[in-house]
Amino acid sequence: MVLDIAMVKRLLFVEPPKDYWFLMGEYLPPPMALLVLAAYVERELPGIEVGILDCQAQKRGWNGMVKGMEEFGPDVVAASGFTCNAYGCARVAEEAKRIDPQITTVMGGQHFSALAEESLRDFPEIDLIVRGEGELTLVDLLGKLRRGAGPEEVAGLSFRSNGSIRHNPARPLIRDLDSLPYPAYHLVRDNLPMYHFSMMAGKNSRYLIMEGGRGCSHRCSFCSQWRHWNGECRTKSPKRIADEMEFLHDEFGGRFIWLTDDNFDYAGRGNGIYEEMRGRPFTQDVSWFFQARTDDVADHPDLVRRLREVGNTWILMGVEAGTQERLDEFGKDENVGDASRAIKVLKSNDVFSQAMMVIGSRQDTHRSIEATREYVLSLDSDLTIFTVLTPFPGTSVHEMAERNGWIEDGNYAHYDMVHATMSTETLTRQEVQGELLDCYRSIYGSVARNLKGIFSDNAIKKRAYRHMAGKGVIGKLRRLV
Repeated sequence: MVLDIAMVKRLLFVEPPKDYWFLMGEYLPPPMALLVLAAYVERELPGIEVGILDCQAQKRGWNGMVKGMEEFGPDVVAASGFTCNAYGCARVAEEAKRIDPQITTVMGGQHFSALAEESLRDFPEIDLIVRGEGELTLVDLLGKLRRGAGPEEVAGLSFRSNGSIRHNPARPLIRDLDSLPYPAYHLVRDNLPMYHFSMMAGKNSRYLIMEGGRGCSHRCSFCSQWRHWNGECRTKSPKRIADEMEFLHDEFGGRFIWLTDDNFDYAGRGNGIYEEMRGRPFTQDVSWFFQARTDDVADHPDLVRRLREVGNTWILMGVEAGTQERLDEFGKDENVGDASRAIKVLKSNDVFSQAMMVIGSRQDTHRSIEATREYVLSLDSDLTIFTVLTPFPGTSVHEMAERNGWIEDGNYAHYDMVHATMSTETLTRQEVQGELLDCYRSIYGSVARNLKGIFSDNAIKKRAYRHMAGKGVIGKLRRLV
């Protein structure tokens, strides 16, 4: 493959227009994946002008996105997204080619990594796909393009060559995540006042995102994360995490910070992060959030307490199911009693508890989902989000569902854990959709429970219930049935 580009001078990362995940309320997150990649390119290839076009923060529709690309005049356009946003990313490439067919279009992220062959086959406007971890591959590619070379020797890259699709060998992972630069928030400085997460932190509390690690050592069947990172868990050092969080607070005004680790790992890092953060003034001015396993939370109450002292106010846990049989089916490697123990630990330390639940497993019935609802009510977490089992590309669930012909909806825009895409052995897809609505009604359709949440002493719980008890969530779910 030979790209008609003699010199790369301008690289534009694009966050396309897209819908928000309505279950979690009105929010606008910074484009974290693009910020990390942009920072690395800036450091390694200082001769390239790098820009980020965040259509969400700049309130640009598709026409506005096209205008923004035209104004920047890129040689290369890059985008990244999850499965439900894949079509939007492909449209970015399509619009770039309409502006100038010589623009090189590059896609990355979990969806395009898992479906590189399909994506290059179905979307001719996409020139190249970066599979897996993107920093080294993208810089290697750009360096070769600047020298007038092609992508044939770039590890981790997929592209078309002589009428066929070629997948270069995978690239090894970066061993030292501390070696990565801080995310390039300076490229979106004008957008910073727009980033927020109303339900989590309030409308006026600036919401920023940072990585503390990549990957997970566990093997949940419905999760695409661990495969994307080759089943390895790598973390930044506690000092780097504390320094980076302090930098985001001091330099960019971050007040609510999401640590995006796939699994926090209290045993491995909890005490080290606490020791690095305690005594730093910024910890009294920030609230930070991460996701953790129920058994890890339950087994480390002292670390939960210590991290609460330095600003950790919210923890999301993948509870998923209320029976050991279903947990085992999902490959969770947890005990069904861990969730109850974990929620008690969080409540006793004034940490907001969010439980994620999954319905729509192949064996689910009306009765089993009803039992899940009863189980959730007994858990009494501060917030519960129900989702539908979704066959994300790159997961064990997807492999099994595709092999057995269980997937009934192949529209990737519906792969948002809200649309039912598969039936169960006894429930139609429409019945699964109705069960999801009933799950939300069971908790947020109760006047007494809503009043208790709205008038809670916990400010986060107040905001959460004002959102969940409103007509928006249940009304939108009702329209899907």
